[in-house]
Amino acid sequence: MGRRWRDGLGELVVHAGGDEPSVTVPLEIATSYRARTKGLLGRASIDGAILLSPANSVHTFRMRMPIDVAYLDRHLRVIAIHTMRPGRLGMPRLRARHVVEAGAGALGEWGVRKGARLEVVVSADGD
Repeated sequence: MGRRWRDGLGELVVHAGGDEPSVTVPLEIATSYRARTKGLLGRASIDGAILLSPANSVHTFRMRMPIDVAYLDRHLRVIAIHTMRPGRLGMPRLRARHVVEAGAGALGEWGVRKGARLEVVVSADGD
């Protein structure tokens, strides 16, 4: 189930499951080497989240804020979530194919937890 996106904008849809409604948040998509390398570096905040693909680990060197990191498998199911302070190196997740980063606490507010299914909807102008 290979997914190929381009750098751009879209929406992240969180399907938490059960009786909980889906949550949709703004999403930046970073798939090129340059966009993934830059990520959230140097930013003081982010409106929504950023998807790094392909990716199975992240670092927070030169970041100004703590972030939540969700590691996703190839089916966009969350396999692990961690909050990282600036200046940290995350351990690679062998099954991870994509990573979602957001401001610390945001993923919990959106209902993202281990096992949740996420969906990426690409904006028409995000290509």
